[in-house]
Amino acid sequence: MSNVTNWIPIKFAAAAAIVSLAACAASPPPNEKIAVARASVQRAEQSGAQEFAPVEIATARDKLGRAERAAADHEAEPATMLAEQANVDAELAEATAQEHRSRQAALQLDASLQALRQESVHAAPLPPPPPAAAPQPPTE
Repeated sequence: MSNVTNWIPIKFAAAAAIVSLAACAASPPPNEKIAVARASVQRAEQSGAQEFAPVEIATARDKLGRAERAAADHEAEPATMLAEQANVDAELAEATAQEHRSRQAALQLDASLQALRQESVHAAPLPPPPPAAAPQPPTE
C-alpha cells in the first residue's frame, strides 16, 4: 500500500504538467497578431493619421505597446486581445485619415469648379463672327 500512496503525488504532478502544457498549446504566442497590429499602425501613420486621427492612432500605439509588454511577460491571452484591439484602432485611424483627405480633395475640387464657373460668367462675350460675303454670280 505504501507503494501506491507514493505514486499518487507523482500522478497528480504529471497530470498537472500535462494540463499546463495543453493550456500553453491551446493559446499560441501572440507574435503574429502583434506583427499584424504593428503593420496596421505603420500604415495608419503613413496615411496621415497623426494629423487627421490623433486620438485613434494614439490609442492604437498604446494598445500595441501594452500587447508587446504582455507578450514579453508571457501573458498570451491579454497580449492577443490587446494586439487585436490595436489592429482595429489602427485601421480606424487609417480610415479616418483617408476620409479627411478625401473630404479635403472634394472641397478643393468644388472650389476649382466654382472658380471656373465664375470665370466663364464674367468673361467678355465673344465678338460676333464677320458677315459672310455675298455670293457673286459666276462670270462667263
